Amino acid sequence: MTAEEEDRSLAKGSKNAAGKESDTSGGNGSSDSADGHGDGNGNGNGKNKQSLPFLCLAALGIVYGDIGTSPIYALREAFYSHDGISVVPANIFGVLSLLFWSLIIVISIKYLAVVMRASNNGEGGIIALVALLNPWKTEKKSRRYILMLLGLFGAALLYGDGTITPAISVLSAIEGLEVATPAFKPYIVPITIAILIGLFLIQKRGTASVGSLFGPVMMTWFVVLGLLGINGIVQHPGVFAAINPLYAIHFFADNGLAGFLVLGTVFLVVTGGEALYADMGHFGLAPIRLAWFFLVLPALLLNYFGQGAMMLENADITQPFYQMAPDWALYPVVGIATLATVIASQAVISGVFSLTRQAVQLGQLPRLNIVQTSHESYGQVYIPFMNWILMVATIGLVLGFQSSSNLAAAYGVAVSMDMVITTILAFFVAYRWGWFPRVAGAIAAALLMVDLAFLGANLFKVPDGGWYPLLVAGVIFFIMGTWRRGRQLVGQQLQEDTEPLEEFIESLDELPMRIDGTAVFMTEATTKTPPMLLHHLRHNRVLHEQVILLTVNILDVPRVPAAERLKIDDLGHGVYRVQVYYGFMQASNVPVALRFAGEFGLDVDLDQTTFYVGRESLIPTSEVPGMMVWREHMFAFMSLNATRATSYYRIPPERVIELGIQIEI
Repeated sequence: MTAEEEDRSLAKGSKNAAGKESDTSGGNGSSDSADGHGDGNGNGNGKNKQSLPFLCLAALGIVYGDIGTSPIYALREAFYSHDGISVVPANIFGVLSLLFWSLIIVISIKYLAVVMRASNNGEGGIIALVALLNPWKTEKKSRRYILMLLGLFGAALLYGDGTITPAISVLSAIEGLEVATPAFKPYIVPITIAILIGLFLIQKRGTASVGSLFGPVMMTWFVVLGLLGINGIVQHPGVFAAINPLYAIHFFADNGLAGFLVLGTVFLVVTGGEALYADMGHFGLAPIRLAWFFLVLPALLLNYFGQGAMMLENADITQPFYQMAPDWALYPVVGIATLATVIASQAVISGVFSLTRQAVQLGQLPRLNIVQTSHESYGQVYIPFMNWILMVATIGLVLGFQSSSNLAAAYGVAVSMDMVITTILAFFVAYRWGWFPRVAGAIAAALLMVDLAFLGANLFKVPDGGWYPLLVAGVIFFIMGTWRRGRQLVGQQLQEDTEPLEEFIESLDELPMRIDGTAVFMTEATTKTPPMLLHHLRHNRVLHEQVILLTVNILDVPRVPAAERLKIDDLGHGVYRVQVYYGFMQASNVPVALRFAGEFGLDVDLDQTTFYVGRESLIPTSEVPGMMVWREHMFAFMSLNATRATSYYRIPPERVIELGIQIEI
């Protein structure tokens, strides 16, 4: 969709409140035509036209990739990555019981029944959850500020998961070739790397061209999981006795600390839980729930219990997932497993792109080049910088760990910590909304006990590789803090030499010359005169007849409807303050917003408009308090390499004049 088409779509939306018609779609998070996003229930315009079965099928391809590929390695790792856990019937029943109740408690109850009720106008995920607390401008050391930091650290943890998931998923699938013949062993890592390189190379094309295949492939995958499980269960139908939670209790009693540590690998069966919540806005709650209860959960349970039945029959099995398959089906199973893991990896990579965009929109990361890869689906974006960072990190993990068993030692620490944070934030959101605080507290306490048990078991993985996602999260979190603090310091310095805006406007009567056209100055919405405007007048001594002080505001909601896009104030003397509002899931497009201003009574001819943008040269110095000098240098480097405002806000470069200014921080 071009800017002109987007403008026309916006123009069909609501009029301003000054005696004009309002948008019939309502203002509760409803989507404008330009953005194509949904209402407060997470159902966009496009989704409203799609049937529930279609949405369930699409959810299979996007939401359940990570959790759906865990059967390849989860049960195997529960026995073969821990000393002292022998493959005997009591332990097999105990681990299966843990697997069963983990899926029920963490996925079915915690996420699908409880956490997904905390929706931010239909959107989910940890950033959306943090935004519900509206913490961005609270005082330091306040409860909401601490919760904001906690949530941002949780978001940072997902970056570590974003590199581990593709590595462990694809590697575990290709390792199935070893079951056919040991001759493949030397080629496992090279084949995995080749697949991963291909996966990252096609990211710039977006997922639109292959996305339609994700659902059918994953549906086939879950059917295969169920059939393989049935093939194993018929050999030992009594395996279903493991549903009894007493087997899990006896397992802990019999194995002590070793049994507790097994929780770290049992946790692998629920590592896709956060995806359910994060992708809620794409499909809505109903399709995700239906897909889980009618296909995904039964297929997973059948497969896990089938693997357990095989192990009850033959304790020497080392690859229970692949050894359930008949000899003639081994290569087809490896093939579809590879496709499923690539889809799971694609979903995680896309999730990292989406998370990065949200963090940039909310001012927690520097501006990055964000490419929209689909005109129909706003959620499909490509961020080149993040793509290549993820590729290098993922390939490095494959080369460093060499096998999915070794990677399993690094997997789970970040996700389990993230689940703890999600439970805490969800409780405070429920408390803020007045959702029966005592009941919410009791539910949160119960879920937190489960989350902390998983986290405690996963922390033992830190020396064996679990340090990696924590290191990644620490680096990302530190970058966020440095960027956020640096922007605060720059803002403070810019405001020091300014004068009250009201006084400045009154002084315009004495200005010797006003020229035709419109000047747009990007600025914060303050009572002070924008520094770039003063800088321009001091040097050029001339001003356009129409001056627009433009502020782009990113709100704590996923999307802002067209009816609420603009606020325009006439300050007199041809000066207007225009505030543009976007949600953190929307892209900012200044030219489209200015064209839309005509609907609000302010005509802007873009062909006669000049945009004035500041080009800040940052000078780190110890004389200005705020940050240590080495962090100031780090911030200056990030600022220098951030995407220019003209590109980020889609301002035509031929209409831009950059004004250089030096700022000591």
